[in-house]
Amino acid sequence: MKPNRLVVSADHAAGPVDERVFGGFIEHLGRCVYEGLYEAGSPKADADGCRKDVMAALKRLRMTAMRYPGGNFASGYHWQDGVGPADKRPKVRDLAWQSTEPNWFGTDEYMKLCRKMGWTPMLTANMGTGTPEEARNWIEYCNSPVGTLYSDRRAANGSDEPWGVKLWCLGNEMDGEWQLGHVPAREYAIRADQAAKMMKDTDPSIEVVAAGSCGTGMSTYMEWDREVLSYLGDRADFVSLHRYVGNREKDTPRYLATGLSVDKQIEEMDAACRFVAAKRRSKKRAFLCFDEWNVWYREMGGDGRGKFAPHLLEETYNLEDALVVASFFMSFLRHADCVKVANIAQVVNVIAPVMTRGPELLLQPIFFPFEMVSARRAGTALRTVVDGPTYETKEFGPVSFLDTGAILDGDTLHLFAVNRSTNESAPVEVDLCGRKAVSVVNAEVVAGPSPEAVNEWGKPEAVKAAPFAGVKVTEGVPSMVLPPLSFVAVTLKLGGMLHTGG
Repeated sequence: MKPNRLVVSADHAAGPVDERVFGGFIEHLGRCVYEGLYEAGSPKADADGCRKDVMAALKRLRMTAMRYPGGNFASGYHWQDGVGPADKRPKVRDLAWQSTEPNWFGTDEYMKLCRKMGWTPMLTANMGTGTPEEARNWIEYCNSPVGTLYSDRRAANGSDEPWGVKLWCLGNEMDGEWQLGHVPAREYAIRADQAAKMMKDTDPSIEVVAAGSCGTGMSTYMEWDREVLSYLGDRADFVSLHRYVGNREKDTPRYLATGLSVDKQIEEMDAACRFVAAKRRSKKRAFLCFDEWNVWYREMGGDGRGKFAPHLLEETYNLEDALVVASFFMSFLRHADCVKVANIAQVVNVIAPVMTRGPELLLQPIFFPFEMVSARRAGTALRTVVDGPTYETKEFGPVSFLDTGAILDGDTLHLFAVNRSTNESAPVEVDLCGRKAVSVVNAEVVAGPSPEAVNEWGKPEAVKAAPFAGVKVTEGVPSMVLPPLSFVAVTLKLGGMLHTGG
């Protein structure tokens, strides 16, 4: 491949990186909770029933905002079913995934897990079969000092101090006809506005996420968001967007360009938010909460058939999926000015980076790009420009072989790059616009022999992050050679300006 020039300048910032972009998603779906995060009685479980090996793996990802309890599950979930003595909680039929839910894991178990893991709690209120008052009561249960009906119930259940949940979703995918309680945009907006008012009256410090149009192919796309945000006005702090992608066409080069369509979705949704704010003459615009995103296209069946913890949506990920996950993060960094929360869906077993099988645990290829970027997330995202060779795609036209991102933290620069080429290494020279690189602090790479390479039980390390020796600094100028089908993360120490003579 001909050389690539990667231009990075501290003068061209996208915005500070919000750590909540490195969030996750726990839903009562399949084996995400039971046999995943929570398995009371297992030798792997701690005193609260949470699997220590799963927690150790997820701690490596340094996740932040952890969305719970759904997802589609949230639209039929009544939070009071999941609090109080576990043996007195009702066993119910979940209509979203047609599974049996014993409610052993609920609000208090989730909050204890968040505290153990350092996660920012993010709860989804039931705007489907629930009521605005039910959502308000949940706020009181979680956030109010003792002395009222629901805060006293929390205290009786073991927590005198408020849980302090500050991030709340006003329902899930309410524009989807599959959603329990689905209504037209106007009716959802009225319901969400009523809930948001009562919730913020109970705790003015919370932020709320309006349920946005959940797919670019939906007839509701953007028009739903315009109508909902226009009605909610300044009560909406965020609007949600969802995106699942896959390689159904078996076309790896096209699939690896998916990040371009993610960029487009972000920019269109941000434009809708800006439009509503401008039309309302408001200084406040809703920011974007990408609260469901991932690769998902193989294991699509979601009928639990009345079973407890059925095996549902247990996607097996490969190397090309890992590169696409890396490209999602590149899109989030490019749009750090408007993407403030993002949650990979989900965290264990269900379309997840971590899998369990009995007492065993497996890390899927998509685990490693998340870990690599999350470890280098502190700072300000910089805009990057690539001058180099491209390839043609039917959907996107000419596409650069490189997908890149950068974060500047004082004198530390983190560089990220995906090489989309299936068969050629990519030589890259980094132009720091006059700034000098002093040294390579560390570097990692995820690569593999083919786009279909997977990690399997018995062969768990076919795809993993490894030290990367292909980067160097020569007279203050960084350069590197990226293997084909790879994602590289590099941390550089910067000095002053280059001396160019004259």
